[in-house]
Amino acid sequence: MTSATAPPHVVEVEHVTRRFDATVALDDVSLTVRRGELLGLLGPNGAGKTTLLSLINGLRKPDSGTIRLFGGDPRDPASRARLGTTPQETGLPPTLRVAEVVDFVARHYPDPMPTAEVLEMFGLTDLARRQTGGLSGGQKRRLAIGLALTGRPELVLLDEPTTGLDVDARHALWDALRSYHAQGGTIVLTSHYLEEVQALAQRVVVVDRGQVLADDRLDVILDRVALRRMSLRVPDAAVSSLATVPGLTQHETSADGRHELLVSDADAAVRALVAADVPFEGLTIAGATLEEAFLTMTRTPPGATQPGATQQAAAVDQARSTVTTEGARP
Repeated sequence: MTSATAPPHVVEVEHVTRRFDATVALDDVSLTVRRGELLGLLGPNGAGKTTLLSLINGLRKPDSGTIRLFGGDPRDPASRARLGTTPQETGLPPTLRVAEVVDFVARHYPDPMPTAEVLEMFGLTDLARRQTGGLSGGQKRRLAIGLALTGRPELVLLDEPTTGLDVDARHALWDALRSYHAQGGTIVLTSHYLEEVQALAQRVVVVDRGQVLADDRLDVILDRVALRRMSLRVPDAAVSSLATVPGLTQHETSADGRHELLVSDADAAVRALVAADVPFEGLTIAGATLEEAFLTMTRTPPGATQPGATQQAAAVDQARSTVTTEGARP
């Protein structure tokens, strides 16, 4: 997909600010996307994720700062020749058939994927002769993402790519994106499905109130939040004792009767249970999920400090928004 002499960064965002009347959508944002990365962009509604993608793909201009796409101006058609994108809302010509739309888009690129391959990859082969106006919302979404990859672009921007998809279709899309990435493609995706980002992304950028709160590898983002998930069983008479566990931030009971605790220090929590003579069994301890890490970061009260937080994430102290988690666990 790329030449050996190609520059390492496909996207460069430097001190970008974008306002909509009195609303500051992006506030002095800087980040780069390296060639071959699979980057997940997370943030609550209104955080600035979609605005950032619209600046990268040249649909909008920043009020200040600089954006470069493949080293050029994103508003220059030559810079967008190697870009594929799928916005949250996609318009399709309702009277054209699915295969016809793929053919039409393919002819805009020098080396497109065969139409049959695109249809197969996104489970649309049986719908090839159906008019797009007769597709369901999920089918239209699959087609839109297929169109974004049809031209074998070097970079794909996907804004909420699996909205409206069922579980099977979502996992099929994940496989298609992994395959594209394995061939050298670069992906930037936003998602409210936090499990999706955890399943796909190598690097995570957390945005809230138009600022970058965190930018690091997925494992570092998770490790930076000291939460640990403890799962155990205790007799009914001892359940009230769990409320006294030090560092407890959340306590839930699963359908099978197991108690799920989120704690800041698992070792201290276990010692406290033993010291209090609380009988327990089946104890397991795991790191926080991306969802738990993200919610902790954006709910940090003013003046608090995240364990191991870097200077880049200092803005976390002021963040108060929370992310939409509907459908986070397919």
